[in-house]
Amino acid sequence: MLEVFALTDPGRVRATNQDAFRILPDQGLYLLADGMGGARGGERASQIAVETVADIVSRSGHRDAATLLGAVEEANLQVYHEAGRNPALEGMGTTLVAALETGKNDVAIASVGDSRAYVFDGQKLKAITQDQTWVQEVGKPLGLDDETLRNHPMRHVLTMAIGVNHAVTIRYYAVQLVEGQMLMLSSDGLHGVVEQGEIEHILGMDGTLQEKCQTLVNAAHAMGSPDNVTIVLIRPVKN
Repeated sequence: MLEVFALTDPGRVRATNQDAFRILPDQGLYLLADGMGGARGGERASQIAVETVADIVSRSGHRDAATLLGAVEEANLQVYHEAGRNPALEGMGTTLVAALETGKNDVAIASVGDSRAYVFDGQKLKAITQDQTWVQEVGKPLGLDDETLRNHPMRHVLTMAIGVNHAVTIRYYAVQLVEGQMLMLSSDGLHGVVEQGEIEHILGMDGTLQEKCQTLVNAAHAMGSPDNVTIVLIRPVKN
């Protein structure tokens, strides 16, 4: 059995919140998306993505990797076609990270873009997903150092997103959570702003998942919150 809490916040700079999340504990499904393409487009793209995946998984009745990946592919098509039908939404897209409980504490994870999934073991935070970004796929293979990458003009460029093209490359991961561990899904309004050591400190503190989410948002606020912040925390609990 998994316990979950999610929180989203517009941050201190953005007038709108283009992030979206869905948590469906009965389905074992947890979704987070970070939209792009202008205030209206980004918000619409992230909403379509999470709603499409949630609907397909709920109707399927199957909790497996194939169902999850198929739902993400359909979400890509739904966002892509919506942008094509509405000129005001042209160019919209969204990141997406999706976690589906496939067995007792077994979790399938699908990701597109740079929203992330991490596992926290009580001390250290380990990234499960790999960003589909210029930094990860071009800058690092070129051997550019961290300082250069932090300031590079291409540092925010995604190489893959939901809804931008007819086809999408989805990254898939499988993890098993054990008691004492925690799965965190986050938009880059958190992991792109708050240092990993600070995130680890907050996750390791006593308190409920709700308190941890709020403290993480507060930490992003303390750093200026230049972007929307969304966090989903999931952990095993005894039956």
